[in-house]
Amino acid sequence: MGRKQIARFDPKGFLTKAGAGRSVSTYRKKQAVFTQGDPADAVFYIDKGQIKLTVVSERGKTAVVALLGRGDFFGEGCLAGQPLRMATASAMTETFVVRIDRQAMIGLLQEGSLFSEQFMQHLLARNVRFEEDLVDQLFNSSEKRLARVLLLLAHFGKEGKTEPVIPKISQEVLAEMVGTTRPRISGFMNKFRKLGFIHYNGGLQIHSSLLNILLHG
Repeated sequence: MGRKQIARFDPKGFLTKAGAGRSVSTYRKKQAVFTQGDPADAVFYIDKGQIKLTVVSERGKTAVVALLGRGDFFGEGCLAGQPLRMATASAMTETFVVRIDRQAMIGLLQEGSLFSEQFMQHLLARNVRFEEDLVDQLFNSSEKRLARVLLLLAHFGKEGKTEPVIPKISQEVLAEMVGTTRPRISGFMNKFRKLGFIHYNGGLQIHSSLLNILLHG
C-alpha cells in the first residue's frame, strides 16, 4: 500500500501550494540561484529546466560537480548544518524553482508525510550517484567518463527513458565535468558521431549504443 501511495505522490503539486516558507521563482539562462559562499538557508526543488552546480577552487579552477533536472532537489546541505554554500547553482535554461526555507523544510520532514519519504528517496539516489561519480573519476578514462556523462544527460526528464535530444551543453562544460580539455572532448565527440553513437538533428541525440564505450571501450 505504501509503495502505491508514494508512486501517486506529486511533489510538484505539494511544493507549489501556498504555504509559509515556500516561494516559486523563475531564473533565466545563466542566472545564479545562489553563489558559492552565500548563506545556506533554504532547499530548492526544480519544477522545470536544468541547474548546474559548479565549484571554484582557491586557485580559481572551476569544476562542474552536477547537472540537475526536473524533479531534483538541491541545496540540502543546509539541513545538515552547512552554514555557507559549497557550490554555485545556476540555470542552464529558463528554469522554475521552488524555494523552501530551512525551518519550513525541517517542519515538513518532521511531519513524517509522504513528502519526507520522497525526499529520503532523493537523498539515497543522490548518494549512490556521487559514489558512482567518484569511481568514474578514479578508474575510468576520459573517453568513458564523457560517454557516461552523455548517457546521464540523455535521461533527464523521465526515469528510465532516454530523451530524444539532450539539453544544449557546451564542450567547455563537458570538459569541466569530465576533467579534461575541450579539444579532447571535441575529438571524442567526433569519434562517437562517426561510430553512430550520437548525431546532430536539431540538437544532440544520444543512442543507447554509446553504452558500448562503457562496456568495451
